[in-house]
Amino acid sequence: MGVIKRYLFIGSLMAIVIPSWSQQQATISQYMFNGLAINPAYAGSHDALSASFLTRFQNVGLPGAPNSQTLSIHSPILEKRIALGLMVIHDKIGVIGQTGVNGIYAYRIPMSNKATLSFGLQVGVSTYNAAYTSLDTYQADPLFAKDIRQTRPNFGAGIYYTKPLWYLGLSMPHMMNNVFQRGNNFETVYQNIPVILSGGYVFELNEMLKLKPNFLFKIVDKRAVEVDLNANLLLDEVLWVGVSYKFNNATSFLIELQATDQFRFGYSYSLTTGPIRTADFGSHELLLQYRFKYTMKGIVTPRYF
Repeated sequence: MGVIKRYLFIGSLMAIVIPSWSQQQATISQYMFNGLAINPAYAGSHDALSASFLTRFQNVGLPGAPNSQTLSIHSPILEKRIALGLMVIHDKIGVIGQTGVNGIYAYRIPMSNKATLSFGLQVGVSTYNAAYTSLDTYQADPLFAKDIRQTRPNFGAGIYYTKPLWYLGLSMPHMMNNVFQRGNNFETVYQNIPVILSGGYVFELNEMLKLKPNFLFKIVDKRAVEVDLNANLLLDEVLWVGVSYKFNNATSFLIELQATDQFRFGYSYSLTTGPIRTADFGSHELLLQYRFKYTMKGIVTPRYF
């Protein structure tokens, strides 16, 4: 089994890094509770200062399996018309690591029936490190003869429309490819530029139960590469339990606990449904979120997304 795992990992690593020095948007299961990770226009949507930390360990059991951490903070200011945020993301797979820091700005337009339309921008930089020389190769390969360390700018944008019981968002978190010099040649780091459409609706079944279906549809390079359907059941405004299906990729089981008016804890476990399922032990994702009280009567109103 160890040999099988090794070859599966090497094959997946080659597919990611060799063709065009490409980079992909990290995948998370709890996007419906951590919208800033996929859309800068989400900033300020909690109507209070909000901080979140998410960590994900993917394909546990495979050598060099992906893992990522996200720290975000955002808050509305100036009578909630403007929101500011900061997001730090670290991703690592095998010998490749990346850390990105993004500043976020959103302009929020109050509309009728408690609706809000937001436009968001994010600007930041990413540091990229690939320790190719630490890999064991069977023969000399110039691609792995030198490590790569680069700093790249990033720009993203999004739009987010929300009402108390539903939301819809469209975003492009990464909008830039970058050119760098390698020796006497200039090469382009092709960063996959995703277009992400997401949404959800809360059905009030009775006083104790609410059902929230969500969807995420991501297009990369004009190809549909990710379709995620999710349903969460809310019990007495305290406990969310749910299941997600990512087409041809994974099934996830989620639990979210609203421990207090301000603190939320979330966990998800994903089972791979593709060929790699025989070699890994699933993926684990942990979310911690704290929303500071807004001054209006000292009460934090319920948030469903």
